[in-house]
Amino acid sequence: MRRESREKVFQTLFMMDALGVGPDEAIPLFALTSDPPSDPDYYAEAVRGVWDRREEIDSLIGEAAEHWRVERMALVDRNILRLGAYELSVGSDIPFAVAINEAVELGKRFGAEDSGAFINGILDRISEILRKKISAGDRREV
Repeated sequence: MRRESREKVFQTLFMMDALGVGPDEAIPLFALTSDPPSDPDYYAEAVRGVWDRREEIDSLIGEAAEHWRVERMALVDRNILRLGAYELSVGSDIPFAVAINEAVELGKRFGAEDSGAFINGILDRISEILRKKISAGDRREV
């Protein structure tokens, strides 16, 4: 259930990035071409959550991807990373390993041949950054 909704979140984020629109335009537009998500609450929360936190999320991705600028990443990889980083940073009900694995699977399905490994490496570094913040007493949030 969550996996299918996560895929729709990614597709909506991809569309938002490609078209330069926000969630208020993208969610109804996506609904015209897709069946409703199986977990509509998660879908809406994640799409809006990534949108609302995109600057912090992109900063976190940039910190973890030392030799890559976020805006130069492939559109597919960038938006899977945004969703994965969002789930790592605010998804307290989602274990780190699950969030990373789900993002890697999206990368394998929608990305280039090396997208899964690329996404795995960056999200693993993000999880290390967040674990350090958590152990320092910060909340699990970007």
